[in-house]
Amino acid sequence: MVSGGETDVCVLATVLGAIDLGYRVILPLDALFGSADATHDAMIGIYRSRFQVQLTITSVEELFEFWREEAI
Repeated sequence: MVSGGETDVCVLATVLGAIDLGYRVILPLDALFGSADATHDAMIGIYRSRFQVQLTITSVEELFEFWREEAI
C-alpha cells in the first residue's frame, strides 16, 4: 500500500519502483494528494489506465474493511 503526497512525483517513483520489483500495489485515493489538482488528477488517470494489472485503486475505508474480513 502506498500513500502520501505529490502523486505525480514521490508516489509515482514509489509505485514504479514497487511494480519494477514485482509487487502488487494498492493506492487508497483518499490517502494521496498532490500540490496541484490538475497533475494529481492526471496521475490518477494514468494509474487507472496504464497500471491496472499491477495496481489496485481503492479507498482507505474499503482497505480497512478488507483487512477486517481477512482477520475473521
